[in-house]
Amino acid sequence: MKLFKLVIVFGLCLLSCQIKKEGTTRTSKETTKLRLPERPNILWLVSEDMSPYIPPFGDNTVATPNLSRLANEGVIYPNLYSTSGVCAPSRAAIATGMYPSSIGANHMRVNSYNDEIGVPKYEAVPPPEVKMISELLRKQGYYCSNNYKTDYQFKEPVTAWDENSPYAHWRNRSKDQPFFAVFNFTDTHESGLFEPYGFREIESRLYHAGDKDYKWKGFGASHANNKSAESETTIHISKETKFKVPPYLPDNEVTQRDMWKLYNNIAEMDKRVGAVLKQLEEDGLLENTIIFFYGDHGGPLPREKRLIYDSGLNTPMIIRYPNKLMAGTKDEQLISFIDFAPTLLSITGQEPKPYFQGQAFLGEQQPEERKYIHGAADRFDGFTDAIRAVRDNQYKYIRNYRPDQGYYLPITYREKIPTMQELLRLKAEGKLNDLQMQWFREHKPKEELFDCKADPFELNNLADIPEYQEKLKELRTEMDRWLTEIGDDPSLKEAKLVEKLWSGSDAQPVTAIPVLTSENGKVSVSCETEGASIGYKIIKDGNTPKSWMVYQEPIALLEGEKIQVQAHRIGFVASKTITKSI
Repeated sequence: MKLFKLVIVFGLCLLSCQIKKEGTTRTSKETTKLRLPERPNILWLVSEDMSPYIPPFGDNTVATPNLSRLANEGVIYPNLYSTSGVCAPSRAAIATGMYPSSIGANHMRVNSYNDEIGVPKYEAVPPPEVKMISELLRKQGYYCSNNYKTDYQFKEPVTAWDENSPYAHWRNRSKDQPFFAVFNFTDTHESGLFEPYGFREIESRLYHAGDKDYKWKGFGASHANNKSAESETTIHISKETKFKVPPYLPDNEVTQRDMWKLYNNIAEMDKRVGAVLKQLEEDGLLENTIIFFYGDHGGPLPREKRLIYDSGLNTPMIIRYPNKLMAGTKDEQLISFIDFAPTLLSITGQEPKPYFQGQAFLGEQQPEERKYIHGAADRFDGFTDAIRAVRDNQYKYIRNYRPDQGYYLPITYREKIPTMQELLRLKAEGKLNDLQMQWFREHKPKEELFDCKADPFELNNLADIPEYQEKLKELRTEMDRWLTEIGDDPSLKEAKLVEKLWSGSDAQPVTAIPVLTSENGKVSVSCETEGASIGYKIIKDGNTPKSWMVYQEPIALLEGEKIQVQAHRIGFVASKTITKSI
């Protein structure tokens, strides 16, 4: 692949930054105003259910040599926040650059437990101009691969990825083509705490050049029960380790075992990260690639995942820049998942889209750094709540729209975690202390305010204390502004939300069949559905390509060739696929 020369434009201040000692905290301007390679490769390494339980963020319980290497050669970002404490809404935010609660993606999931709650299966429906960030990069010539999880709260159009499978890899791109490659690691998912314990054994093929292929366990693993036995599972940390347990959980044998699983799973995930990095180096692409590591939301333990405390929203991020730029430093700016899409455009030289609700934190389009992040929690499986949160660099404000309903939701999937079972057993026996009982309160205060620096576990509500009223008013006002700006009505019933998304229809809208016209040997394609993405394939000698191309302009067809076309607006049913020859 063509090597791009890294040009770094520094003022005197930035020049001085290069000689600071490792561990220095950079300002956001120092890390965002540097000039990156033109059309850099971008690699995303995404771990599930991931709080900052790793050495680069101060937790040295288990060694993570590959993540520690990334941190030593890159920049750590301790203040990245998901928009939700669970994966599907969070992935919707990442894919679109829009808050899930602004596009109907806020319930987990939109197409599960529908019979129980009395709503039809549906999908999030963003405005017509919204495209997945991967499609926007494909239009600029990037090879976009996803290995392998989607879960966006909508069916991705065929135009979203060049490859989306356990076999997806940058090695399948054209020569010298820049790539955006996503690898999802499921080792740290909450299901990794279930019994019987063991690592998943799904294999995924990572292609080498030509016809030679390379097999590696674990990439693209689902949450299926295809696990190795615990006796066959690698032990990365001694089971005799005494783990530090958060105060909202009981510290006993059951929790200690789940903590061992948590850290053992992190170490296994680190191995898989290392395998991808090794391939990047083998291909000579390390210094042409911006590498992101992050989690899809907070940790897997009870009172972490699904909640909008920092334990559910905060996830670690490490970015390694080409040539170890800013190596060993920290950037403490607040970052939200909705900032990812505009940032990808910014670092690839593109203007942000007007519909983006986030902002770039890297590249040429970096505005003033954000002052607040926002989060939401609604339905999880068959149980509905409505909670909103806003956080600045120290305080978090939570508004409970169903204060007469308790915090804890009896979610069957979560109750497969032994620690969750233990919590319920001890609660029934009256053996939980006051901090552990907070989650099981029968009612919630309408407003909560936490000092996240002094009270990182968010256990001491300050909302009624006089000296905090100014901060309460500030964050309350910011929440009102945010809800109005994105059109979020937390009191809206889900059935009414579906009606709104479907414009009053009783069925999911369907993308119109694309129209093909031929002139002078070229085929033009249009679709009556506003905002529909159009994908096409050229069939030659009876051979149909695996990947769909993104239609952007009339296509020249040679004699004997056929064109296959499908249109799809996000949130709609995809059109029928049609085939035509000239």
